[in-house]
Amino acid sequence: MWYQKRSAWAVFVAAVCLFALVAYNVVHAGPLVDLDARVASWLHAYGTPTLTQVMLFVTHAHDPVAIDAYSLIVAIVLARQREWAWIVGLAAAAPGGLLLNGLIKRLFERARPSFDDPLLTLTTFSFPSGHTAGAMLFYGTLSAYLLSRAHSSRVRNANLALWFLMVLIVGFSRMYLGVHYLSDVLGGAAWSLAWLTLCLIGVRTLQQRAQSTTG
Repeated sequence: MWYQKRSAWAVFVAAVCLFALVAYNVVHAGPLVDLDARVASWLHAYGTPTLTQVMLFVTHAHDPVAIDAYSLIVAIVLARQREWAWIVGLAAAAPGGLLLNGLIKRLFERARPSFDDPLLTLTTFSFPSGHTAGAMLFYGTLSAYLLSRAHSSRVRNANLALWFLMVLIVGFSRMYLGVHYLSDVLGGAAWSLAWLTLCLIGVRTLQQRAQSTTG
């Protein structure tokens, strides 16, 4: 079974606790902030032109507009299969989650990393990373949908691995390009995982109600 309620709530609690820990460090300039500076400086010092081009491609492919477009395409496919609960879950998770991320940014108002020779310059707030959150939410919802139809443990494991790999790559691209700190990426991944869990709980609830109505 793709969904287990106890496991879902355990993931939610763990993700909320992780976000709270990261946010506390950001607000109070804790040890994680010192690590932020060291990681950012190291990545900026050892970048290469080829890797920069790859990371620019990755990051632009996961802009909020791109995530919304991918979500629309998947929603159209789901509509043809009459997967209404999954459409609602996807809309709440990805486009809805990105809007929520913007509100969280305004709450913390953290400045982005600054370099004398930046690879990419943005004027918006830094914490938490919207690109990382978008990858977590979109690929996470897609992964959960595919898991609900996978019968092989090998396929399920590969599906989960691909989801986390995409989140890691997108998060790394933001740090490499110097527009996010490590804590921004961790915070984005943590809060969006909590939101994703709530959305998936909602999907399962809608499915159960639909089954009880038709049954």
